[in-house]
Amino acid sequence: MVNRSGLRLMHVHAHPDDESSKGAATTVKYVNEGVDVHVVTCTGGERGSVLNPKMDRPDVLENMTEIRRAEMERARDILGVRQDWLGFVDSGWPEGDPKPPLPEGCFALVPLEEAAAPLVRLIREFRPHVVTTYDENGGYPHPDHIMCHLVSVHAFEAAGDPERYPDAGDPWQPLKLYYHHSFNRPRTVAISEAMEAAGLESPWKERLEKWEPNPEHDNRITTRVPCGEYFPERDRALLAHATQIDPDGFWFATPMELQQEVWPTEDYELVVTHVDSPTPEDDLFAGIAEAT
Repeated sequence: MVNRSGLRLMHVHAHPDDESSKGAATTVKYVNEGVDVHVVTCTGGERGSVLNPKMDRPDVLENMTEIRRAEMERARDILGVRQDWLGFVDSGWPEGDPKPPLPEGCFALVPLEEAAAPLVRLIREFRPHVVTTYDENGGYPHPDHIMCHLVSVHAFEAAGDPERYPDAGDPWQPLKLYYHHSFNRPRTVAISEAMEAAGLESPWKERLEKWEPNPEHDNRITTRVPCGEYFPERDRALLAHATQIDPDGFWFATPMELQQEVWPTEDYELVVTHVDSPTPEDDLFAGIAEAT
C-alpha cells in the first residue's frame, strides 16, 4: 500500500452526515494510506428532518442537537478522521410557495467574511494540501450547502493571504480545491441499468425520469478516485447517522458487488490547483508529492 504520511486532506461539509454521504470511501482510502484527514462540519444539523421512520419519535425530536453530535462522533470514528464544528446553526430546508424567510441567526444568513473566519483559522492550523467542498449549487440547493460552498471558496483563497484575517494564525495556502460530484447522472444511469439487467428493481428509475441530462455539468468531472473496496466502510458511516439514514431505504437498495463493479470511484472536479496536475486524474494528491 502507498504510504502518504505527511499529506493532509480537509473536507468541508454543511451538516453531520454529509461527510458520510459524499466522499466517504475516498476518505477511508486515504486514511488507510496514512493521510491525515480533517472533516469540518459547518452546522449542527439542528433543523434536519428525521428521515428514518424508526427514529421519528418525540424523544429524538426533542434532543436533535445532542443526538446528531453523537451520530457524528460514531461516523468520525468509523472513518478515522479528525473533526471540528464551525458552530453555526442549521438553516433548515425552506418549504412552501413562496418559501418562507430563513430563520434569524442561521448559517446561511451570516455575513460571508464572518462565516469564513473560523474556517480560515482551521485551515491555517491544520495546513491541508487539499480541500474539498460543494459546487456553486451546493450539490443540491439547500441554503447551508450553498453557504458552505461560498465559505469554503472564500477561506481557501484567504488562508494564504497574510493581509486577510491577520489574527487567525500564520498564512497557509492549500494546493488544490475540489468539488464533490459523486452523485452524477451518468453514474446513476449506469447503476440503474445494471440493476435492471440483473433483474432487480432500480430505486433510481423514477428520479432519473425527472433528471434532465446535462452533459456540460457531467463533463466538469476531472478526477475519479478508485475506492470501491472501501464502500462497506462508507455504508457503516452512513448508518451511524440513524436519524438521517433509513437502513431499509434507497441508499442500500443496490447490491454492494454491483456498485463496486459498475462504478467503483468517487468523482470530483478540480477547481483550483497550485501544482502541475493534468486532468483527468485518479488521485486528489496528483502533482503534490513532487511539489512538497
